[in-house]
Amino acid sequence: MELCRRLANGKPTTRRYSVEEKAAAVRMVRTLRAELGVTQGTVQRVATQLGYGVESVRMWVKQADVDDGVTAGVSSAEAQRMRELEQENRELRRANEVLKRAASFFGAELDRHYRK
Repeated sequence: MELCRRLANGKPTTRRYSVEEKAAAVRMVRTLRAELGVTQGTVQRVATQLGYGVESVRMWVKQADVDDGVTAGVSSAEAQRMRELEQENRELRRANEVLKRAASFFGAELDRHYRK
């Protein structure tokens, strides 16, 4: 009867975890790894204990390791900045397209006006 296992219309529900919940799960995994001296099975153990999805916890630990510089990869801050730049790029492309169409429209209007 875990929250993440409840069904809505026959489909599993998606649970949003708070930043604090994610951080606590990551701390628990890291603490357990330090105490036991192993990495195998720690994510599963913590996820089961908290009632979270194993893959969710695994991804949080993996991302935390990247963010903390433990492993190579794209940090959360870098990924966020990339999303912002991509959004800005899309907006600028749209604005550029509008300006091109407006210039073409007004250029055609001027040509018709001068040809009379």
